[in-house]
Amino acid sequence: MKQFKNITLDMGGGGEKSGELISDIRKVVKDTGKWKNTGDDGAVFELPSKVTSRKKGGPSTSLRTSFVNPKLVFTTDAFIIDPIFFPGGDIGKIAMCGTINDVSMMGAEPIGVSLSIVIEEGFPRKDFEKILKSIHKVSRESGVPVVTGDTKVTEKGKIDKIEITTAGVGLTQKVVENRGIKNNDYIISSGDLGEHAVALLAYRFNYKTNIKTDSKALNKEIEKVGKLLNACKDPTRGGLAANLVEMAEKSGSQITMDEKTLPYKKEVVAVTELLGLDKFSLASEGRFIASVSPRNVDKVLRELQKFNKEAKVIGRAKKAKTKKEVGVFVETDLGGKRKIEMPRGKLIPRIC
Repeated sequence: MKQFKNITLDMGGGGEKSGELISDIRKVVKDTGKWKNTGDDGAVFELPSKVTSRKKGGPSTSLRTSFVNPKLVFTTDAFIIDPIFFPGGDIGKIAMCGTINDVSMMGAEPIGVSLSIVIEEGFPRKDFEKILKSIHKVSRESGVPVVTGDTKVTEKGKIDKIEITTAGVGLTQKVVENRGIKNNDYIISSGDLGEHAVALLAYRFNYKTNIKTDSKALNKEIEKVGKLLNACKDPTRGGLAANLVEMAEKSGSQITMDEKTLPYKKEVVAVTELLGLDKFSLASEGRFIASVSPRNVDKVLRELQKFNKEAKVIGRAKKAKTKKEVGVFVETDLGGKRKIEMPRGKLIPRIC
């Protein structure tokens, strides 16, 4: 990248300096795979009636799956985080992971991401370069290219350092909906939850902890098991509570979990108790929860445990007979049962 020290206002004005900044971004985030017109106002991906498998390699140098009359999945998300750097990641990493994962949760293979960055005047060049390198690293590892985007610079004090908006598209033969829970399905978690939220909170309040953000792209995991899932969602804002309650309500299901097998590390629970937070509301940026039929659950777990040994069954679903039965419940160690409510009020600020 050019050896400027900080971002300046003229880099967002559309002139020569803007061109230099965009050119520097493209030097880092440079792999565009099968996409065309990536230097124009919009990138182009030709969508044929049949897409055949090709060899694997680099960011979307080819598709990994065959599709006949494929469905296009599209999503977008915005990221404002405090702090922008934290144990195990930064705002660039979770912006990429968050959008790739939202496409993946629909059972789709992500094929491209757009990247829009708004930067505060005076933002350090070294920090900007670090964020771009994180974006590029996720792109390479996931095989999903950044194919188009936009960059703006605003006056100092208008925003807090940097904001990133990403959008993603993907292809699928079968859409996985979060309303798809079936009677007797098992509820699984692809790993322990809440580590992203705790990593940021511990760093923010200067608590010593070994927890790092759980953020990562999930497309390769979904590629292995997506066709076997009845419903799927990543527990980001609102955590397990918000997302599992939403899935239960949309599906008309009652989900029961056992307190002894909840997917939270002791250190995560300790930090939440110290801060007076609800562990069920903690966000994750590299995990998903899903419902799986009894005949497929062992196969799904075997595949997921190749990526994360902590993947496990966390509950069981049944069709609710009445509206009162719909929801998520935890069987406690004392033999009782309590309902997990949808989080209300102000949740943990700016962690994703």
